[in-house]
Amino acid sequence: MKELRRLKSITEFHRARGLQTPEHPLISVVNYASVILSPENNNINWVLDFYSISLKKNLAVKIKYGQQKYDFDEGVMFFIAPGQVFSIEVPQEGERNKSGWMLLIHPDFLWNTHLAKTIKQYAFFGYAINEALFLSEREEARTNNIIDTIRQEYYTNIDEFSQKIIISHIEALLNYADRFYHRQFITRKISNHQILERLEQLLDFCFESETLATNGIPSVQFISEKLNISPNYLSNLLKALTGQSTQHHIQNKLIDIAKGKLSTTHLTVNEIAYELGFEHPQSFRKLFKSQTKMSPLEFRQSFS
Repeated sequence: MKELRRLKSITEFHRARGLQTPEHPLISVVNYASVILSPENNNINWVLDFYSISLKKNLAVKIKYGQQKYDFDEGVMFFIAPGQVFSIEVPQEGERNKSGWMLLIHPDFLWNTHLAKTIKQYAFFGYAINEALFLSEREEARTNNIIDTIRQEYYTNIDEFSQKIIISHIEALLNYADRFYHRQFITRKISNHQILERLEQLLDFCFESETLATNGIPSVQFISEKLNISPNYLSNLLKALTGQSTQHHIQNKLIDIAKGKLSTTHLTVNEIAYELGFEHPQSFRKLFKSQTKMSPLEFRQSFS
């Protein structure tokens, strides 16, 4: 079993990676070429008590984050939130000419700012399992420009304006990343549609196995775990591809099955509700009407 090692401060991170003491204890801009990674640490799971935003290239190592491994031959942007576990596999032959940057932000740096409340709303920080962000040359140049501006401010004498200026650029970086992720959801169509196909197969299995009455309606958490991706990632992907959230997708599937039972069987509305996993028939009636603008009985009578 791997050892778990927690780095509570940015200073501890610098020390663990062979870097000089940071200019500021709560924020650091790191040249990734200076980071020392050793195969001796391959059996360690790392946890940071601060945010890490990075752009890494030509990195021989693999990072395991959640249940997925990532390599970094291309320009890949990667986000880790406080408390998330990851590991780094360094090849025995050592590293090659890696490049890129890391922006480390302790939550205390954000204290009493707007970003302290909103940073958790960026879904890519919440992903336990996700795909990293692959940047085009233009997108990479855009993020590098923002980091250069933060770096310039970081290495000047910190004054009363520094925090506001740096945080405004961090927010710009996150907003651009949000835009780039949305672009990736749309352009990486093959893998995205494979996920959508797996989702449909899983829902078909859940709804056709006749276990809804005992197991209940599959939750978003259950579905995402079966697909090996996080709830936030699945919801963002579905919204990009279909315009609907995961919950709405499940509900639409449920309503389609209900329509089939109402139009082709003599089961009562209550019996259909129980078969579909509803504990209370009134919840089924409410959902059905909200989706179809008709009650279940009105829908059934439209066929008579």
